[in-house]
Amino acid sequence: MKKLLFLFVLLSISIFAAGNVESVTLVKSTQSWDGSRLPAYPKDAPEISVLKITIPAHTTLPLHKHPIINAGYMVKGALTVVTDENKTLQLKAGDALIEVVDRWHYGVNEGDEAVEIVVFYAGTKESVHSIKK
Repeated sequence: MKKLLFLFVLLSISIFAAGNVESVTLVKSTQSWDGSRLPAYPKDAPEISVLKITIPAHTTLPLHKHPIINAGYMVKGALTVVTDENKTLQLKAGDALIEVVDRWHYGVNEGDEAVEIVVFYAGTKESVHSIKK
């Protein structure tokens, strides 16, 4: 009976030890990646959108800007982001960023694989995510 109880305790410990929950902050800031302060949230009812964006290999995105706060997480690939002031950011899989707001910029995937990035937009029902120049 003692052996059975010992085995039960040992198995219980290993089951609970395997289920450890971990939380890691990937990015947290009051500024976008280029150092600009983020604008205030809109006063209307909020709407959060989450998009998975796929950028094919060897693709340059058009010059665009985001009128609302957004943040992203690179799932795979590598991407270079360039602002109209020639500030650049190199991103790779596993990186997180707070994107520039109301600043013209574009992204370049120079790699041989598609880029996947999950982007979270904090706006309202009337908000657009991007404006092309």
